[in-house]
Amino acid sequence: MIVRILCISLCLVLSACAARTPLPQGDPQLHVSLPVSMHIQRQTNDTTEDWLLVIQPQAQGSRWSLFDLIGTPLARQQLSAGQWHDEGLLPPNDETRELFSALLFSLSTVPGLRDNYPADSWTSSSMQRTLRPDWRVSYSDESHFTLEKGEHVRYQFSPLADNENP
Repeated sequence: MIVRILCISLCLVLSACAARTPLPQGDPQLHVSLPVSMHIQRQTNDTTEDWLLVIQPQAQGSRWSLFDLIGTPLARQQLSAGQWHDEGLLPPNDETRELFSALLFSLSTVPGLRDNYPADSWTSSSMQRTLRPDWRVSYSDESHFTLEKGEHVRYQFSPLADNENP
């Protein structure tokens, strides 16, 4: 019985790891200059939420801060040495880490994709990209795009003007 429980637990852990959105293997090459502030609209089948995202450069990596529209922090992560690190007193948020990883892919230049992501993990055309396991990016232009995760969640991104920064 204990062996069976251990086997099931191991399978669950491995499947959770396999479904993670990959991070770049090296320093990401972005087509935007940091710092950058973005408006995000998250849509599911029954809800719509608006968020603000600020991405700031740091000596070793970058800081990603997500806020609701009244300025309440929802998530803070640091990207350094190819890993996400929790920052502050906010609890870990797997959805946000997955979103930030997919956003990093969306903001990367095509040469950056070739240099930093396994070739079989992504595809790119002029106005669309896909990233395994289940992200799809559709661009209106470089700074306005939509990220979709499977059939259930959609995120629309647009930059904020300098005077709108939180």
